[in-house]
Amino acid sequence: MTLSSTRALVDDAAERGGAVPAFNVITLDQAEAIVEGASSAGVGVLLQVSENAIRWHRSPEPILAACRELAAAAPVPVGLHLDHVEDRDLLRRVFARAGDLGVGSIMFDASTLDYEDNVEATAAVVAEAHALGLWVEAELGEIGGKDGAHAPGVRTDPDEARAFAEATDVDGLAVAVGSSHAMREQSAAVDIALVRRIALRVPVPLVLHGSSGVADDVVREAVEAGIRKVNVGTALNIAATDALRSALAEQPGAIDPRKYSRSSRDATAALVAHLCRIIAPAASA
Repeated sequence: MTLSSTRALVDDAAERGGAVPAFNVITLDQAEAIVEGASSAGVGVLLQVSENAIRWHRSPEPILAACRELAAAAPVPVGLHLDHVEDRDLLRRVFARAGDLGVGSIMFDASTLDYEDNVEATAAVVAEAHALGLWVEAELGEIGGKDGAHAPGVRTDPDEARAFAEATDVDGLAVAVGSSHAMREQSAAVDIALVRRIALRVPVPLVLHGSSGVADDVVREAVEAGIRKVNVGTALNIAATDALRSALAEQPGAIDPRKYSRSSRDATAALVAHLCRIIAPAASA
């Protein structure tokens, strides 16, 4: 299986009335577990590397290249996405090697800016990215849970979302409909009716961020209502860390990471497979 484009994955999901599962990657172990879980479910996925994760690694090239190789070797379609990027210098650095690194899409996040400034900044990045053949996601409504994010009650306006998509020529739009980043419990109250209204008004695929805090049945409803890409990050970290704590408690003398880290990978892979079947049921059927 060759490295897949985000556009192909999203278009296929939209045609089936489903969504693309998009999992955030911090470490190589995590990326391997995501591909293992997706392969088990028989579902194509996106590996997402955020600006924050790149800062932790100190440079983008090694982790992106590793994800590229995992995607190229996977038995299911896997694409590579750069997530929540605000740093224009980082974008330029990745743009210069996007083809070589296998990056097929970016999420440019100017959501903390005023509407007009968000439009201007996003449109400029979209033009540059499209010239390289990249799919571009943006955010409108400023989803909660990140520094500077709005109060939980604020939501994306359908008419404003349509105007934003048309003004920026963006390919996908992350919308604020009740989910929030970094939630540790599945207690978010997603406004499914609002998702439907936005999907009817906006001519591009919609993206649900903060899905770790959304119950499985609500994720299904959101996809049925028009969400076409579902981002998951925190839930994977929780599953992996819980498994690691248990493994270390059972092996207090362990010093070889191969002896105890497998539990984290297995827990992550199992959760990924489970979520793939929820987010993309038609593909895994």
